[in-house]
Amino acid sequence: MTSTTPRPRLVVVGHGMVGHRLVQAAVERGLTATHDVVVVGQEPRPAYDRVALTSYFAASGPEELSLLPSGSYDDPAVELLLGTEVTALDRAARTVRLSDGRVLAYDQLVLATGAAPFVPPVPGRDLDGCFVYRTIEDLDAIREASRSATAGVVVGGGLLGLEAANALVQLGLETHVVEMAPRLMPVQLDETAGATLVRHVEGLGVRVHTGVATESVTGAGRVDGLALAGGERVDAQVVVFSAGVRPRDSLARAAGLEVAERGGVLVDEQCRSSDERVWAVGECAAPGGRMYGLVAPGYDMAEVVVDALLGGPGRFAGADMSTKLKLLGVDVASFGDAFATTEGALELVFADAVAGLYKKLVVSDDGRRLLGGILVGDASAYGVLRPMVASGIDLPDNPEELILPPGRGGGATGVAALPPEAQVCSCNNVTKATLLERLDVAHPGPDGVEHHCEDVAGLKACTGAGSTCGSCVGTVKALVEDHFAAQGREVSRALCEHFALSRAELFDVIAIHGYRGFDEVVQAHGTGRGCDVCKPTVASVLASLVNEHVLGGQRAVLQDTNDAFLANIQRNGSYSVVPRIPGGEITPDKLIVIGEVARDHGLYTKITGGQRIDLFGARVEELPVIWRRLVDAGFESGHAYGKSLRTVKSCVGSTWCRFGVQDSVQMAIDLELRYRGLRSPHKLKGGVSGCARECAEARSKDFGVIATEKGWNLYVGGNGGASPAHARLLAGDLDDETLVRYLDRYLMYYVRTADRLQRTAPWLDSLEGGLDRLREVVVDDVLGLGSELEAAMARHVATYVDEWSAVLDDPDKLARFVSFVNAPETPDPAVSFGTARDQIVPSGPAGPVGPVDLGATIPVGAPA
Repeated sequence: MTSTTPRPRLVVVGHGMVGHRLVQAAVERGLTATHDVVVVGQEPRPAYDRVALTSYFAASGPEELSLLPSGSYDDPAVELLLGTEVTALDRAARTVRLSDGRVLAYDQLVLATGAAPFVPPVPGRDLDGCFVYRTIEDLDAIREASRSATAGVVVGGGLLGLEAANALVQLGLETHVVEMAPRLMPVQLDETAGATLVRHVEGLGVRVHTGVATESVTGAGRVDGLALAGGERVDAQVVVFSAGVRPRDSLARAAGLEVAERGGVLVDEQCRSSDERVWAVGECAAPGGRMYGLVAPGYDMAEVVVDALLGGPGRFAGADMSTKLKLLGVDVASFGDAFATTEGALELVFADAVAGLYKKLVVSDDGRRLLGGILVGDASAYGVLRPMVASGIDLPDNPEELILPPGRGGGATGVAALPPEAQVCSCNNVTKATLLERLDVAHPGPDGVEHHCEDVAGLKACTGAGSTCGSCVGTVKALVEDHFAAQGREVSRALCEHFALSRAELFDVIAIHGYRGFDEVVQAHGTGRGCDVCKPTVASVLASLVNEHVLGGQRAVLQDTNDAFLANIQRNGSYSVVPRIPGGEITPDKLIVIGEVARDHGLYTKITGGQRIDLFGARVEELPVIWRRLVDAGFESGHAYGKSLRTVKSCVGSTWCRFGVQDSVQMAIDLELRYRGLRSPHKLKGGVSGCARECAEARSKDFGVIATEKGWNLYVGGNGGASPAHARLLAGDLDDETLVRYLDRYLMYYVRTADRLQRTAPWLDSLEGGLDRLREVVVDDVLGLGSELEAAMARHVATYVDEWSAVLDDPDKLARFVSFVNAPETPDPAVSFGTARDQIVPSGPAGPVGPVDLGATIPVGAPA
């Protein structure tokens, strides 16, 4: 039966991200004051963030991705029907038939049916174990199949294909990517950028096969592999097809609507189809005959349709197809005319194969306009570069500065140079001018609530900027800081969009309330589910305050990659083991143990500049075995993987050296053992020299101690690395007890007050009053914090436990150390080696470097 309604009815077919945006716009702009809206969604749940689909595996449930957590719209004029499909469209009667038999009448109809994954017509594509990567249900099925699998392959090396590969890696599978084009992400990246991305991806243990077609999926009833053109075979029990999408336009075709040559409902500039009462938006639409496969153009179309229904002049005139993503942990961005197709276009390229960086700018023939670009390995400049393309502002006199790294001539133009009309957020079409207008003024946001926009979180809620793909959040944050700094106001130092607090403020909050987990902190003082900025930051703060094992309880999922396995991951997916050797002093017996461990496990050995011995090339499942032998010999973790104390380097001091005036070795050992395991905003290094000749290079360290005839001089705030800085004298001629007291205060004050990932040199520079202020706090104790800081360090020393030993004593923690969750005895075949200078080195596209014998691949763990 055909339903009737006293008011005009708008029916929206599809409740994905674009369909949801259309309904939001209808509510916000007043269309529901005159129209009833019925939304028909085929999936069993409301719209969710499909852009962040891979994060579902780390989420507590589907609701974390939901764009409509309540399950319904607050506006009573909107009705949402879920788990229901529109099976037929009768344009003459202006009705749609639903899968449950109901018939809905419409006055206006919007098709937002999206797209369907394209599965190549290869034999075996219907075997058990073959999947597509599109919905939460797809991911649930992939996760279930992975429980009994050891390897998976993704067919397709585009954006979504690499997201799917990331998902398989998270599920513990040996992962392959097969791409028919000669490079990954062929639509966004040029040849060199694609090759750079391959090196990154394969360095993380994913095998990449480019320029090769899939001939068939093999298996008897269930997948057992993939046969590739040329005879190559990939063994796998899970196959994920991610070879592109096709518009879901079958409903429109059956109803006789015009479709584009390559699919999609053909629509005009107002997104109206060949039927004046039927509209199409998102991936099912083809404005001007072109399908747009990103969410941002779909959002634009949704706004245009609502504007048209309200009698406005809105037009869809194409869309920005720029993209910035973190794929398998690698920054990748492509924007504007990335392939220099504009007549006379010129290219500026910076490439550093060793660092894995590729940056290209495409500029006009006169060098004055930025037309596009590609960034791989470091896309931090994307937030400024992409708006420069649309705004057409003049490039600086030396445009290469926009892509060169700091210290090598770089210094990208900041947000202050962007004109007001520059589009900062392409997903939600938010300009710099709009953001500036909203700052510090109460405005109704997309949720209908008044928001005071004094920070990034407020602007996101008010304008939607940064709320979809998140690539512009850094630019929004910089704009907020610049705006308030120009007014002479205190600039927000919010950690990220989930916390309005700075790291230092968060430290105090956690200390005062005694929180023990991330969930407690974010529920009480934050929003959302956290991100890769705040999660490891909170984990570090908890480790500093509570000093419990980093892999205990929910803390394990907060850690960065290295901390998650208490070892440094290397370029071929193997790990390095670095036992602590305090002060560089080691007995012959301990040296022999290290040599035996390296020999028996086929590890590469190297003496470091911090007076330790690195053991490279261990498989993840070998780590506990290696740790057991080292712990039994008296070693412990050297924390080479953590943001914590690494080493305290020393010379031989007065014990051996004729110039030494103090026992630098003993002092270095005492300090290293005192501060070992101290989690901090960044890594810490120390040095102790037995005389002014400074053989331990103490003044290049975060804290340096140099012997004098009367005692010790204490230097602070030195760093090596990319931005070297000499440490500066804090106090002189100190006795042992005073030296340790001042160091306790200095280190704990740094741990409490520094920003995330801020080393001691920039931290000291950022302190108001600089070194003089630090001297007042540490030496003069003007804040009265001295005893409190010393007590905090005393608690750390008293509660220290070696992290390796704690894993060895805990079966639950030990269970993490396997190459494949579903096959713990199976070594990762992606980890392989060649030889160089009589030792193993990584083999494969990510290595090796230098003269290497690759005549035979050496399995991990086999003697080199």
